[in-house]
Amino acid sequence: MKRVLVAAMHHESNSFNPIVAGENEFRVLRGQEFFENFRDNDSLTGVVKTLMDAGYEVVPAVSCRAVPNGEVDYDFYQGIKNEILEVARKENEKKPLDAITLSLHGSMRIKKIGDAEGYLLEDLRKLFPDIPIFASLDMHTTMTERMHKNCNGFVGYKCAPHTDCTETGIHAAKMTIHALNDGVQAKSAWVRVPILIAGEQSSTTVEPMITLINELRETEKKEGIMAASYLMGFPWADNPDSSVAVYVVAENQELADAEALRLAEFIWSKKDEFCFQTEALHEKEAIDAAFESIGRGQYPVFLSDSGDNPTAGSSSDVTEFVKMLIADERVLSLPHPVAYGGFYDPEATKACEGKVGQEITLTFGAKFDTKTSSPVTATGTVMNYVKDWDGFGRSNGDVAVFRTHNIDIILAEQHIGYAGPRVFLDMGLDLSKAPIVVCKLGYLGEEHEAFAKRAILVLTKGSTNEDLKTLRYETVPRPLFPLDNGFEYDPRKNLH
Repeated sequence: MKRVLVAAMHHESNSFNPIVAGENEFRVLRGQEFFENFRDNDSLTGVVKTLMDAGYEVVPAVSCRAVPNGEVDYDFYQGIKNEILEVARKENEKKPLDAITLSLHGSMRIKKIGDAEGYLLEDLRKLFPDIPIFASLDMHTTMTERMHKNCNGFVGYKCAPHTDCTETGIHAAKMTIHALNDGVQAKSAWVRVPILIAGEQSSTTVEPMITLINELRETEKKEGIMAASYLMGFPWADNPDSSVAVYVVAENQELADAEALRLAEFIWSKKDEFCFQTEALHEKEAIDAAFESIGRGQYPVFLSDSGDNPTAGSSSDVTEFVKMLIADERVLSLPHPVAYGGFYDPEATKACEGKVGQEITLTFGAKFDTKTSSPVTATGTVMNYVKDWDGFGRSNGDVAVFRTHNIDIILAEQHIGYAGPRVFLDMGLDLSKAPIVVCKLGYLGEEHEAFAKRAILVLTKGSTNEDLKTLRYETVPRPLFPLDNGFEYDPRKNLH
């Protein structure tokens, strides 16, 4: 029975966010826990189940995962990486490993050194110079030379929002199986494309991404092609590798190179077509539009506080937009409170403990990102308090609802995301009745869309500001569209 080592690292690291993500932010699985935590829409689950179904022995190492945040603590990363390497060494001594299949993000950045996935792959390759290594990636991977040199093949998600995580894990596992069962020597081609694209402009539900992803799927139907991916990069990280990438895995190098160059030229030709999938307005315009809809009976209106989106690595504590709502007298006349998710503020959250139903004066927000906004001090009522909320299977923490100025504000002890309605519902907030629902988020997923009668992407400020030209990039390679324009691009000079 062939033996395949499996490990996972998932974190999207925002260098503009001052928070350093460490042990408390991550959920870590080890050994047998891999088989006890299968999840829907999960690349690691896809990898493990596919290898098991093929009759392979899955050798579990370590999996770590956290909501996107600032860059990751160096010592925590080194500890996880060394654990993976130690499991690999010991298991290989028992009986040689035949391959390694990883579930990775691709834009995990570490304080002091940067490229998390690259250093992991480099150290695994040093230990195992002759066995195949394959990996699944998030669509918003930032490809690096170190990653490329030390892995036989990558495949990225093709859907944004990312609804195809399991399928991508299956794809990575099938490449492993193809290499082991059929003796295929996979060859990869990487072409850098000098574009930065805000995440909310790379939704695969609109053009040009619909056409681009269809082209990938057609490419993968060609004989000899094992995988084709557009890796859209992560725009909220200032690093020297920032860009879009094309990545093709094939059964020979010539084919991989040719298809990667063709796909690079194709996405370059579409660079001016990227757009927001939904209505996008600045703060005051968005609030006015929401009240206009409410006046017509069209609600709930979902407002995405996109500049402070924790699922893209922002701090989730910028207060400028909630201040505007607090100051708007129209909010007080709404028949039901605004639902606002939410603020990462451990101190303010714990200040609500044991005080449900009580009126208190609370200061919250701007605990971490102190440059973009300032704290809010308000008097209101603690409406709910949940101990040890499970945070979508990651680090647990307390969550509170604080009502002030007819706004139900979620306060969280941990850095959590608002990509779905679960935290609202668990906190007793009825999204079907709320005239306005504010999420610190970008585009809405299907679960939110089931509630929303209108969705507006609000162009707020924060670590995930959608206007990339306003961010202070210092190390990204130039020229880089849209920071620069009018320059020539030759894919062949960017082929690796």
